[in-house]
Amino acid sequence: MVEMVLRMPRPTGPMNPVLRKLVRQLRDKGKEQKVAIWLDLAERLMQPRRVRAEVNLSHISRYSSGDSTLIVPGKVLGAGKLDHPLSVAAFKFSGTARRKIIGSGGKALTIQQLLEQNPSGSGTIMME
Repeated sequence: MVEMVLRMPRPTGPMNPVLRKLVRQLRDKGKEQKVAIWLDLAERLMQPRRVRAEVNLSHISRYSSGDSTLIVPGKVLGAGKLDHPLSVAAFKFSGTARRKIIGSGGKALTIQQLLEQNPSGSGTIMME
């Protein structure tokens, strides 16, 4: 007689409890306020870590204008120079990226802070 071994499927999606809570909040706020950017951001954050965005400051500086608000669905890295003040919200920041953003007169926000400050998501641009 042959025994069958049942294996549990591998978990999909992020296992980080902070990220899972943030995704739930984004989905709830997106459905409640009918804001597509929060729903899109939640889907991008649910992707595997190897697929999530990693954006350098040089890329942000090149494709943004002064006093705008950007969302990065991943991590902001410190390569490059930021020459204008800017509000950047991301799930993670490298130490040098945070210092350079604040040093240029901008703000380095978590996505949770941006969600509380601007629940309608108006005037925000997503960058990958």
